[in-house]
Amino acid sequence: MITNQMPLFSEIKEIILQSRQRVFRMANSVLLETYWEIGRVIVEDEQKGKDRADYGKSTLKNLANQLAFEFGKGFDERNLNNMRAFYRAFPIWNALRTELSWTHYRLLSRLNSEQKEFII
Repeated sequence: MITNQMPLFSEIKEIILQSRQRVFRMANSVLLETYWEIGRVIVEDEQKGKDRADYGKSTLKNLANQLAFEFGKGFDERNLNNMRAFYRAFPIWNALRTELSWTHYRLLSRLNSEQKEFII
């Protein structure tokens, strides 16, 4: 490379890296909101706020089968349970920190309230 082009390369490289970081943060935020909304719908609409729907666990399994068929394995029963736990652990969307990833929230959703207060 020609030495007088190094500053130009460095500046453009930095623009690209910053843009990629912004896209990642935006995508992560949208992903979190999507999973939170799915959890909300399952808990509030299907379960009426209870731990499980009145008509049994097969509803979630059937929903998972339909969603997995349509959208892939990211919407299997296990992940729907994670989304439900996510919403139940963090029922206020505006209180979430979008700097944290889905993996972070999945782990935090498994903690009890006292443990979460210590960490967050």
